[in-house]
Amino acid sequence: MKKIVLTGGGSAGHVTPNLALYEELKRDYECFYIGSHEGIEKKLVSEHKIPYYSISTGKLRRYLSAKNFTDMFRVVRGFSDAKKALKEISPDVVFSKGGFVAVPVVLAARSLKIPVIIHESDITLGLTTKISAKFAKKVCVSFKETIELLPKEKTVFTGTPIRKFLFAGNPEKARKMCNFSNDKPVILAMGGSLGSVKLNTYLQEALEELLKSYNIAHIVGKNNINKSLENINGYKQFEYLSEELPDLLALSDIIVSRAGANAISEFLALRKPSLLIPLSKAASRGDQILNAESFKKQGFSKVIFEEDFL
Repeated sequence: MKKIVLTGGGSAGHVTPNLALYEELKRDYECFYIGSHEGIEKKLVSEHKIPYYSISTGKLRRYLSAKNFTDMFRVVRGFSDAKKALKEISPDVVFSKGGFVAVPVVLAARSLKIPVIIHESDITLGLTTKISAKFAKKVCVSFKETIELLPKEKTVFTGTPIRKFLFAGNPEKARKMCNFSNDKPVILAMGGSLGSVKLNTYLQEALEELLKSYNIAHIVGKNNINKSLENINGYKQFEYLSEELPDLLALSDIIVSRAGANAISEFLALRKPSLLIPLSKAASRGDQILNAESFKKQGFSKVIFEEDFL
C-alpha cells in the first residue's frame, strides 16, 4: 500500500480539510500526520487515530519581532525533525494544508525528493503557500481567482475538501442540546476554532433584540464563555464543538461567521445562508475580506465589515 503524509496546523482551518481527505485516502493509502507538539492539529488528528509525528515549530511573521530570531532556530530544528520522520515513514507523497508547521515538512520532503502537493484555501496566498509553492509539484486552490497568482502549469482548481460527517446532522438532537423550546429560526454564530472576541461582543450586545425573533447558538471559542449570559432562554453558548457540530449546522437557518475559506465553503456545501463578518486588514492580511467579497459577488452570502459597527 502506498503511503502519504498529511501536514498542516495552527488552526482548525489548516487541519479539517486534511481530515476530509483522510476519509477518502485511507482506503488506498497508509496515512500519517506531521504536526506541532502542542497545536490544535494534535488533538484533532488523535481523534482519528492517525499515526502522528511531532516536530518543533516557529511562527512565520511578516513583521519585525525579536521572536523572529528565536523562531528561526525552531524552524531549523523542525526541518531536522521532519526529515527524520519522513525517512522513517518513507512516504510516496506529502500533502500540505498550510500553517507555519508545514514549511519545514515541505522543505524536508523536497530535500528527500518526495513529491509535494499543497492546498491554498484563501483567494490570496498565505506566507506558507508563497514559500511552499516553489517546491510543490502541484498547488490546489479553492478560488478560481487564485489561479492568476500562481504558475498556471502547476495550479489546479479543486475547491475545498469537505468532511462528509457534516452532512449527517440531526437537528432535533441539536435542539435538545440547546434547550430551544420554540420554533423560532435559529442563528448559529461562530468565529472560527479560536473564537472571535469582536464577533462575540457584537452579537451579545444585540442579544436582547435578536432573541425577540431568533434562537441563537453561539460558538464563542476557548475560555470565552460569558457567565453572565448563561441560562438565558433561547441562547446557548459553546466553547467549541466537534462531533455535535453537524447537528447544530442542520438545525441552523442562518450562520453568522468570520470568512475563513474552509468554513464558508462548508456553509455553501450545506446550502446554509450566511452573514459574513471578515477579519479587518488591521488584524489580518485581508484574505477574509476578499473571500467574503467573492461569496457576496456570487450571491452566496451577505457581508458586513467591522468598520460598519463603529
